[in-house]
Amino acid sequence: MRELLNQRFWGNTYMAYIIAAAGILIAWIVVRMIKKYAIRKLQKLVSTTDNQYDDMIIEGVEKFVIPYAYLLINYNIITHLILHPNLANILRVAITVITLYYFVRLVNHVLEALIKGFMERRKESPERIRQLRGVMLVLKAIVWFLGLVLLLDNLGYDVATIIAGMGIGGIAIALAAQTILGDLFSYFVIFFDKPFEIGDFVNAEGKIGTVEYIGIKTTRIRSITGEQVIVSNTKLTNSALHNFKRMERRRIAFTIGVTYQTSAAKLKEIPGIIEAAVKSQEIAAFDRSHLSGFGDFSINFETVYFIDTPDYLAYMNAQQAIYQNIFEVFESNQIDFAYPTQTLFLERANQDKSANTVE
Repeated sequence: MRELLNQRFWGNTYMAYIIAAAGILIAWIVVRMIKKYAIRKLQKLVSTTDNQYDDMIIEGVEKFVIPYAYLLINYNIITHLILHPNLANILRVAITVITLYYFVRLVNHVLEALIKGFMERRKESPERIRQLRGVMLVLKAIVWFLGLVLLLDNLGYDVATIIAGMGIGGIAIALAAQTILGDLFSYFVIFFDKPFEIGDFVNAEGKIGTVEYIGIKTTRIRSITGEQVIVSNTKLTNSALHNFKRMERRRIAFTIGVTYQTSAAKLKEIPGIIEAAVKSQEIAAFDRSHLSGFGDFSINFETVYFIDTPDYLAYMNAQQAIYQNIFEVFESNQIDFAYPTQTLFLERANQDKSANTVE
């Protein structure tokens, strides 16, 4: 039996192959035990704390450190065998690629956790945190690019030449994709400057609706008529945008007209009637009401008041109640609203002349 185990196959004894296989199996069992017991126990432990970085560390160890450690152990076990130079070179390249792969993923995981934690500490809204996905996509792409450059350098390639070539190609691509790059830059402006967020009710060049999604290239707005409007980020940042959600109070001005048959005494009462109607609403703050001018067929009164909420429905309910109140008081005081009319006056002399002709 010992002679059989000492026999060589591809440069290694059978005993060496058995030891290598046993080492790989033991490493697999150890990893399974660590994930099943140690990691789960740590997860339960950190779930009771408010520190989110504990969760980040445990998740990073489970997803990246342990799998990479298992592969690295297997690589070391295999490389202790006598291997063909070509196979050894393939394994070396493979472990280099695997190392860079797990390293880049771990860096991206840490970056995302740190940025997300920073935003949560600042008590950013859930919409803002969801918007972070676009920023992370760009950051992850940059990290992957740097990881690729590092990999090529470790494999012995002339990285400087490659980067120079990519730089020339990048200039050509940038010139051909100016619009896309402009939208990408505008996305970062929207994210960091925060002119609007997901859920805001906006008016962008006549596109009125609620912001549903902010992407790297476009922003999607659900209009008040129901359809989805897709607008490029560049157009949004280069134009005037009304954000109604951030309105602290709403200014309302309206004009009503009464007929010229209204007496002077009643005209003096009208500003007080309107003021009482406005003040009857708790969310309304009266500013002024004046006789503003004499129209073609009406005496006009201009009124200004404020609604102390950005809620559009609350504003419409208050405005409706104010108008109804004014109408009821006008009706009870026999004050008539003006409307376009035309009155014809016939001269008395012409009437007498017509009468004499008939006689």
